Amino acid sequence: MNNIFNKEVCDEFINRINKLNPNSVGLWGKMNVSQMLAHCNVSYEMVYDNIHPKPNALMKLILKTLVKNKVVDDKPYPRNNRTAPQFIIKGDRNFRFEKDRLIVYIRKTQELGEREFEGKESHSFGKLSSKEWNNMFRKHVEHHLSQFDV
Repeated sequence: MNNIFNKEVCDEFINRINKLNPNSVGLWGKMNVSQMLAHCNVSYEMVYDNIHPKPNALMKLILKTLVKNKVVDDKPYPRNNRTAPQFIIKGDRNFRFEKDRLIVYIRKTQELGEREFEGKESHSFGKLSSKEWNNMFRKHVEHHLSQFDV
């Protein structure tokens, strides 16, 4: 599996992101390309920005029990998978802004490296290994870049 903490892997993702344009159309799903980029940014916002409310203890237990393994394992997401409410993007988004933001988040994650993420607390799932962080970041971005055929 590709390692999001590897510079070459990040460069490949960024090259694919740079192939998108404001008129790119998804092969499945309801989001336009700007919404998809904003949607991908939510995962990183939960790590770097304190703008999303944390789930209460009961919800966190439910997420850890029912959702965590599907998010952090190395199996790709199926098409048209249900999206958690905080990841639903409504309304128009600025394509360039969201694209640039995603690239900055990907680079920042790579530069911080695996050691920074080993045992790091997740917004919703508790402590994760760097492998679990890698799987979560990589497969989410991969899923949506494939959705937009880049």
